[in-house]
Amino acid sequence: MLTAIICVAIVSYCLFYIIILCCIDCDVQLAFYEKFGKSIDHLKGKVVFITGASSGIGKHVALALSKYGVKMVLAARRRDCLEEIKFQCIANSGGKLTTNDVLVLQMDMLDINSHQKYFDTALSHFGQIDILLNNAGRSQRAFWESIHLSVDKELFELNVFSVINLTRVALNYFNSRGHGHVAVTSSLAGVFGIPYSGSYTGAKHAIHGYFNSLRIEKLHTNLKLAVTLLCPGPTYTEFLQHSFTASPGEQYGISASPTDSRLTGERCGYLCAVALANETKESWMGIFPVMIFSYFCVYFPLLTNWLIRILGPRKFFKSRDGKEDIVTETKKEN
Repeated sequence: MLTAIICVAIVSYCLFYIIILCCIDCDVQLAFYEKFGKSIDHLKGKVVFITGASSGIGKHVALALSKYGVKMVLAARRRDCLEEIKFQCIANSGGKLTTNDVLVLQMDMLDINSHQKYFDTALSHFGQIDILLNNAGRSQRAFWESIHLSVDKELFELNVFSVINLTRVALNYFNSRGHGHVAVTSSLAGVFGIPYSGSYTGAKHAIHGYFNSLRIEKLHTNLKLAVTLLCPGPTYTEFLQHSFTASPGEQYGISASPTDSRLTGERCGYLCAVALANETKESWMGIFPVMIFSYFCVYFPLLTNWLIRILGPRKFFKSRDGKEDIVTETKKEN
């Protein structure tokens, strides 16, 4: 009798979870925080340093934060885009932000030696930095065996090593201050393997290793440090168009279609802002059936492996890009 009750309870719990995941576009914890956790307004008056803020998720996080009067450093290579987003943030704030509350830095993440200078510039301007959001990065579309090693190195330089270096610069400041918050825009590709994005998936797994290690290392120390991994699934931004391919110096050049099944950039930016306000450790985002698949990958790996073997990588890829195959150079020319 007891065994039957336990079995019914487990089945009921699993069904409840599946139903919930069919109705939300993020993990259960983040959905809870959105409804009952700290409001983004909790960050009002704080300073968030955002890299890769000229487009995509970085842009949308900035716009989401601006509604609540959060001061920001917007850093990226394209100053004209940053100035436009600064204008949007101030207009979006409803009078909560002035031109002095949003600092634009024309910064190349690959110029490692400039990181300290730009961080110090932001500190000099605001007098404090409360959150570093490492958002700069690029995705990839390529067949695994065709990827030139120089592409792996270039992708890791941008998506991993530049992020680690800037974070260490910030940590030196946070150590002197006694508290701080570092976050990085990772991906669900950092949670499980993604076909046709080998270098990108490897880089995101590396990011999870680095930042999870940092979080544990700082427990029971004099530094009160929050570490947040933001893991969006397919999101509608210009991210895809600028993706790495298998060849050095090449961009994928294919834009995401508005009809693709993707989370909107606005919604993703808002959810990321909620995660920052609540100092989550890891937050997943994506529309149905991305969340269900993500939970199965982590909690039911044997079942997931069986399912992937049946569906194959092409079906898996279609749920990500709306196509069953990547677009190669030959197909582009045709």
